[in-house]
Amino acid sequence: MADEAVAERAAEPASQNPQSPQSPQKSQKPQGSRSPEAPPRGGARGGDRGDEHAQGEAESPDGPEAGDDEAAERAKERERAADRIKDLTRDPLAEEDGEDGPTDLAAAARARRAGRKLLTSGRDFTSFDRSRIGHAHIGDINVSLDARRSGVAMRGGPVPEEELRRLRRAHVEPAGYVRLRRALESRRLLVLGGAPGTGRTSTALALLDEVTRDGTGDGGRVRRVDPHQGEGVRGLVGEVNGGEGGERRGTGYLLELALDRPGTLPPDEMDLDQLASTLAEGDAYAVVVVSVGSAANPLLAGRYGMVCPPAPSRELVTVRLRERLEEARGGAEGAGPSAGVRGGTERGGPSAGTRGGAESARPSTGTRGGAERGGPSTGNRSGAEGARSLEHAARLAEDPEVTEAVGLDDLRPAEAELLASLLAEHLLGSLTREELLAGCRSIAAVQAHEWFAGVDRALAAPPSGDGRTPVRSATAALFHPVAFRIALAVLGGGSHSAVSAAAQLLTWELSVQSDPDSTPSRPLFCDDPESDRALSRARSDDGAIDVAGAEVTGRLIFYRGSALPAAVLAEIWDRHFPVRAPVVRWLRLLADDPRPQVSVRAAVAAGELSVRDFEYGFGELVRPLAEASSPRRRVFAATALDQVAGHASHRRAVRKVVDDWSRYGTASLRWTAAMTLGHGRAADSVDAALDALARIGVRDQGRQLAVASLNVVRLLTLPECATVLRRLGQWAEHRREEYQDLALVTIVRLATTGVDEVLDDEPGTPLGDRGDWPLLLALAATRPELTGTLADLLWTALNTARSRDVAFDALETLLRSASRGEGGDRTRPGLAALLPALTSDEHDRQQLEWLLRRMMRDQDRPLTTEQASALWRLAVPARQRRSDEEESHG
Repeated sequence: MADEAVAERAAEPASQNPQSPQSPQKSQKPQGSRSPEAPPRGGARGGDRGDEHAQGEAESPDGPEAGDDEAAERAKERERAADRIKDLTRDPLAEEDGEDGPTDLAAAARARRAGRKLLTSGRDFTSFDRSRIGHAHIGDINVSLDARRSGVAMRGGPVPEEELRRLRRAHVEPAGYVRLRRALESRRLLVLGGAPGTGRTSTALALLDEVTRDGTGDGGRVRRVDPHQGEGVRGLVGEVNGGEGGERRGTGYLLELALDRPGTLPPDEMDLDQLASTLAEGDAYAVVVVSVGSAANPLLAGRYGMVCPPAPSRELVTVRLRERLEEARGGAEGAGPSAGVRGGTERGGPSAGTRGGAESARPSTGTRGGAERGGPSTGNRSGAEGARSLEHAARLAEDPEVTEAVGLDDLRPAEAELLASLLAEHLLGSLTREELLAGCRSIAAVQAHEWFAGVDRALAAPPSGDGRTPVRSATAALFHPVAFRIALAVLGGGSHSAVSAAAQLLTWELSVQSDPDSTPSRPLFCDDPESDRALSRARSDDGAIDVAGAEVTGRLIFYRGSALPAAVLAEIWDRHFPVRAPVVRWLRLLADDPRPQVSVRAAVAAGELSVRDFEYGFGELVRPLAEASSPRRRVFAATALDQVAGHASHRRAVRKVVDDWSRYGTASLRWTAAMTLGHGRAADSVDAALDALARIGVRDQGRQLAVASLNVVRLLTLPECATVLRRLGQWAEHRREEYQDLALVTIVRLATTGVDEVLDDEPGTPLGDRGDWPLLLALAATRPELTGTLADLLWTALNTARSRDVAFDALETLLRSASRGEGGDRTRPGLAALLPALTSDEHDRQQLEWLLRRMMRDQDRPLTTEQASALWRLAVPARQRRSDEEESHG
């Protein structure tokens, strides 16, 4: 059963290699006696021989006393060697961690998988013309997407009837629209809350259009109120009272309040009551639009407040697609190709005028809510063609590749308009499929740009002028939503509490960077989780959270779309250079967090940021943490480096760095290099990674042998695990004791390491489905061709004196895995494959019998007779069992 590499070992005299591990070519001569205190010892060379043989060698011509002294010294040496092996098999990540405890490898592996899945979306190098990002110019499509500023920047005045007609034609009613209309009709005043860009302004205009349908005012029956003129709600009261005669009776007013600006406070309830009374006297209506958030919560909780649900994405896209295709057909028949598509997306643009007659002829009840309309008036043939085009476009919108490129769970009105334009242009032949997908990927980039562009300009804005003192710190109120979005991009998929705590830390860092002369302060009872989710396009759900090595149910939070995390990180890193310094400080704080769901996810994000500017990321994040004294910080640096190595453009640079560290680096850098090599991407091949790990492990009398052996075990999860086992056999036969120790420690660690501690694969793979198995048993069960080699290596550790004790403890761990907890017998297939190969002769069966008896006498966890008998039957075929052995095992 010897491995080919082991069989080719170089023969050398025992006197020249006194500490050589026992060869797997096992003695066929059974031992004469067995002791319950120690396992039966097989033949070994030099200092690893059995006790009886060692005592014979202890005889000296100088007399019995000299022989006793030499024997005692050799015994002490063997004890020191055994203690050293035992120390090296302990967790290397527990060094210097102090009271925080070691890093949970299984939780770290799960967090790393989740972080990579969150950020590795293929969008980090999306090509997009950000110089025109405000209008998203792609090909011949020019769509205004800047929903965050459009309403606030709009000047006061009447809304043209042409725009209202277009709204009646294209608006999609959100859930609860009828309830909103009834509230406005009964109270005359509605405070409508929603996140920017969700269609809240369109819904407000649609409501005012309906309730003022019988209005007779010559000044426009629906009017926008400039929020920068007057005093907000009080100014609106004056405007309603300022109407002459009946000109303003039946008028609807739209006012958008920007409560997120420093120094701006929401109106009092008395002001709203006065406005409602004034509206009733003038038979008028008003909708006040506000952004959800802590400042608007009192308004939305009052008698006039209601939240505006977003319009359904599917209906939005369908309606916009129909518009684009009709525009294209109309342009082809009249004004030329694509004329309607280029300009029609801008409200009030040229295409709106060309549609005026057709729109006025359609009843408004047939368009709201996404209801199907009849085909264009060009005849039955055109209608049939339009229906087929729309059906084709709908299928294209549901194409998995297109859906993945968009990367958003739901679309806002402007985004639906852009997607519809892209799909229509592709169907009309103006865009290739590659251009279509690139345009779809840009949608998340536009959202990220809107979130961060010019956020802190409001700090230079004058106060509101109402004489009241703001109740929130200006910088904290301004930067908290921004910090929450960045924290969600880094830690998304983690617990809501972890994301919120990280956002608080980043809010502090941003505030200090923005205003270093002031101490930031933050109110304790102002923030609303629901507002945070709404403003950041996030969702929450119940899920598993790692706590102290166990999984518990907790509240998790995610972006509503896989494209947003990478888009947010790209936006802050590429377009806002001053933000890098506070973000780097913040990531270093997260690196010290004892929770892997925080520190490891932050490391993955740091790697993605470093890809975008490797010089900066390596100098500010990776290198400083790689040299840190804390193992947790070095794990952070190694994880970030591996994430960088996942990008082909940077893989060569990472491999050069890791190779240099393994050869010439300080002790901390070599430790970090070892942890990076264990991921399998920081070297040209598995052999090269093993060479570097051996170089690190044997240097300085094996000072870093423990971390090297851990990462050799991690490489065993790769498809090239046969190469790793072959090298272990070669190291076990090496002339230098450090290489032998590296092999022995790795073998023992292989038997005690769980699959979920080292595996990157998701559940569904052969190893991924055995996450709770010891890795050695999982390999024996899934790779039967490796079973003999695995058994040879474990046998070597069991029959080498300095590793015998820890190897038997490891074997006991393997045996107990078959009877641990509920469903523990899942590991029996692995034991059934391994044990027969491990106990092929009488001596090996004696060792197993001794171990089973010891486990049965264990006072804390005694093995039952039935369990011991079952394990014995797994190891020894029926034809090899003697009657006395059967009796001794029940």
